[in-house]
Amino acid sequence: MLPSAFAKRMEGLLGADYPAFYREMTEMPARHAFRVNTIKCRVEDFSAISHIPARSIPYTSDGFYHEEEKIGTHPFHHAGMVYSQDPGAMATLNALTVAPGWRVLDVCASPGGKSAQLAAAIGSEGLLVSNEYVPARCKLLVGNVERLGIPNALVLNTDSETLGAWYPGFFDLVLVDAPCSGEGMFRKSEEALADWSEETVRHCAARQTEILENAAKTVAPGGYLLYSTCTFAIEENEAQVAAFLEKHPDFHLCPVAEALCRHTAPGITYSGLDLSCTRRFYPHIAPGEGQYLALLQRDGQGERAEAPAYRDTSEAPPKSAMPALRSFFADAWGDGKVADAVRALRGNLILPPPVALPPHNVFAAGVLVGEVRKDLLFPHHQLFSAYGRRFARNLSLSLNDKRLSDYLHGEVIPTGELGGGYCAIMVEGCPLGGGKVSGGMAKNLYPKGLRNK
Repeated sequence: MLPSAFAKRMEGLLGADYPAFYREMTEMPARHAFRVNTIKCRVEDFSAISHIPARSIPYTSDGFYHEEEKIGTHPFHHAGMVYSQDPGAMATLNALTVAPGWRVLDVCASPGGKSAQLAAAIGSEGLLVSNEYVPARCKLLVGNVERLGIPNALVLNTDSETLGAWYPGFFDLVLVDAPCSGEGMFRKSEEALADWSEETVRHCAARQTEILENAAKTVAPGGYLLYSTCTFAIEENEAQVAAFLEKHPDFHLCPVAEALCRHTAPGITYSGLDLSCTRRFYPHIAPGEGQYLALLQRDGQGERAEAPAYRDTSEAPPKSAMPALRSFFADAWGDGKVADAVRALRGNLILPPPVALPPHNVFAAGVLVGEVRKDLLFPHHQLFSAYGRRFARNLSLSLNDKRLSDYLHGEVIPTGELGGGYCAIMVEGCPLGGGKVSGGMAKNLYPKGLRNK
């Protein structure tokens, strides 16, 4: 049952479309979808090997509807080949074409679905700064960055004011997927339904105004600000955009991609301002939950800032660690010089993202290399997930290979004549995890917390 005040709001908003909306929200189940993570797997390769019943989402090249309740134990999920994501949430970043090499900021990032979309679009030459204010949610974000094999992310746990001070005029695209009243998620979240009130809407709107104000400072001249929510409330959507534009005449609205327009409704005129090029994603128009999005661009042709407004806090690794690093990479990757790219951040050895690292509030940076103990490097799982294809020894398992199921349950698996040393374990050629081979058997290095029960 929808809250009566919410139902009244939506009836006034939708008019003749309200019965269809109400029926969809109260009688139809939530829709399931996933996105193919093209960092790890091309869509055409995935389609050739996948047996998950799925059909393409029309406004995106890498998204699919599916009917299975959960795919969290599937090997494709473990390997980071797919990310479960609502179709409406997936729609937001299809508003524009994100170019390879861009610097991008996701201000309110957890659990990481939109950050993953950004990472796939910018490629290995770009930079993703993925921020989450709530520490517990930031841990979830880091886990997804690791599973999805994103090598060039800086994951922060800070507030939007700090981001504005650290990165003035630095990013080509800033995404504000703002915390909201969650009206669009009522079918999926009993918590959002129970917590909803008109006071919640007002509280969220005030917070969104502050976040938008700070995020705007980080947009480079000519760069984009993409604002989104998963709610239908005008106060959190069109009213936010109208107020922002009034205060920031150096920003203007941009039309979104035509393919997305065909599956969304136009934004609502507010305070005399035509906001039809902002878009509303309704479940009675397209499969998925509610979303709102607005694409804005900052005026100007100037250069983006060369560097953040802080000094790099990463350091060279301890000299005592270098022999172990060179020996490991020479054996595992066939290139000991990779060790020269390793940096240290508060005791962690990392292959860093392409940006200076800030003085505090860093949850993760680049790819964790591992830990040196007794003059040996013990590699971290993230190194296998992000760079499995670079390992000189790798074992690719098909979906019907019993060793794959055994590996995901934490068992030692036979490797044949692979040779001794660290190896990457693959699913149909896609990096999954690691093992250490000796005597034709691979010791299982897949983290215990990730294994199938």
